[in-house]
Amino acid sequence: MPQRRSLPKTASVATQQEDGRLYAPSAARNTEAITAVALDIAPKQEGSALELASGTGQHVVALAAALPHLRWQPSDVDPERRDSINAYAQQAGLANIAAAANLDATMAGWGDTHTGQNFILLVNLLHLVSTPEARTLIAEAGIALANNGSLMIYGPFMRDQDLISEGDATFHASLQAQDPEIGYKSDFDIVEWGQNAGLDFVDMIEMPANNLAIVMRKPI
Repeated sequence: MPQRRSLPKTASVATQQEDGRLYAPSAARNTEAITAVALDIAPKQEGSALELASGTGQHVVALAAALPHLRWQPSDVDPERRDSINAYAQQAGLANIAAAANLDATMAGWGDTHTGQNFILLVNLLHLVSTPEARTLIAEAGIALANNGSLMIYGPFMRDQDLISEGDATFHASLQAQDPEIGYKSDFDIVEWGQNAGLDFVDMIEMPANNLAIVMRKPI
């Protein structure tokens, strides 16, 4: 992701632990809900899973433990976060987590170098990037997915073009005050961009704290 102006402190809060891991309270809160949906929609057979913008690494260790038949590739553009991801994976001792990849999911081209993915997960990124970057990410995910592979996007979204709570409106405004190109995206736009990338809409799941899990699948 290209370098941006500093975001509001509420956008991505993580504290450093003594062992090199970063701890994000938001990841601790949403990991269980995200894992529950992933268990339902991810492939049941052996395959490859890619987490985009893995952040601290809290999600991927939980997912790798819950879905041991998948080979998990975490990724992040931030070297400090990649170090944290690797520290979490080392502590967990799971053989199905690869070393964190340096991957900027908002840049064109990564889909061709990460093909054959049976499951791709993105958590809490699209409101922090511009609309062109979000569209590029989804288009590249469509390239990277194997046939019948699923894309799960979790985060805060507008419902159509509406912000559904005062908290969402405040957060969206704080993001745009820092960078007018970023902020909440419409759930319907995400589905449309996915369809433009050759993906079929599967489900839109209401999640805790007004978040959504949007699920799309690449046709066989």
